[in-house]
Amino acid sequence: MTKHGYEEHLSPHLYFDREHKSEAAKILPGEYYATGRNMVLVTVLGSCVCACIRDRVSGIGGMNHFMLPESGQDRGNPLGDSARYGIYAMEILINQLLKMGAKRGNFEAKVFGGGAVLRGFTVANVGERNAQFVLQFLKTEGIAVAAQDLLDIYPRKVYYFPNSGLVRVKRLRQVQNDTIVSREAEYNTRLRNAKLEGDVELFG
Repeated sequence: MTKHGYEEHLSPHLYFDREHKSEAAKILPGEYYATGRNMVLVTVLGSCVCACIRDRVSGIGGMNHFMLPESGQDRGNPLGDSARYGIYAMEILINQLLKMGAKRGNFEAKVFGGGAVLRGFTVANVGERNAQFVLQFLKTEGIAVAAQDLLDIYPRKVYYFPNSGLVRVKRLRQVQNDTIVSREAEYNTRLRNAKLEGDVELFG
């Protein structure tokens, strides 16, 4: 695995969710989590997107949380050079699920986020590019999209139960999104400052 700022890594944020009476993992920008246990995966999204992917038969599933970095060459093109970051985020989750025994033929995906919530990012359509990318990736890979809640102007809190496939999405008021904005802006800065060439390892 590469050791750069945009690296997707396993979420270390495990806790007990009192509302759902369940073990939980909180997924921050640039993180993912995959599990075969009966638990809930939680994230809060602004312009970033998350893909929730599971094996419908075994219940093994996971979630990632990522953003395409802005690149001068890619503006208006969600599948330009910066797409390799999104591909990496998707591939690392898919490969982890396969390692845990999930079968690719049983995959279903649910995708969320891509809201226009980052101040100063609306010109670059960051959320829209992220949403377009994740849908195109899943279409190319032949993974069915069972549900989606993308775009609009709202941040979202997503609760995903991979064992059953249940998702709960809570749209957050704009006044609540200062933490989301600062977190995603810092993540975007890390992505922008990382080198695009030769740093992303894709798995076959």
